[in-house]
Amino acid sequence: MKEKGRKVIATNRRARHNYTILETFEAGIALVGTEVKSLREGKASLVDAFATVDNREVWLRGLHIPEFSHGTWTNHSPRRVRKLLLHKREIERLVGKSREGNQTLVPLSMYFSDGKVKVELALAKGKQDYDKRQDIAKRTAEREVTREIGRRVKGMR
Repeated sequence: MKEKGRKVIATNRRARHNYTILETFEAGIALVGTEVKSLREGKASLVDAFATVDNREVWLRGLHIPEFSHGTWTNHSPRRVRKLLLHKREIERLVGKSREGNQTLVPLSMYFSDGKVKVELALAKGKQDYDKRQDIAKRTAEREVTREIGRRVKGMR
């Protein structure tokens, strides 16, 4: 999937299901050479990933980038903690917002933007089970409405 110099590497589809997205940020990520080579092969998993703010620095934890297939003894460890690169003002806002309540930092997607690896980070609030059911019901209803409109336009009913 390419859109204006943006090649998506990995997406966290469960994040939008399990969390209500309040705000999104784009962050750079500090990587070593073999990690970038592995990402260029399209290998990464954001399934268990989350971000934390420690000592005014943002860290991405749980991101899995498999070892580079042609790497040597200099290969990286797949689940190491990686530093996210944000502006100081954005970090201050994240610190303030995350202390407010039950909010967490969740990566939504990882992509190449003009040759640099970026992470779309979201400030999110966890959904309860009934919220998830309501979202599914609403999506199903919208899908049925569009399907019915399509039928009527085609003259099937």
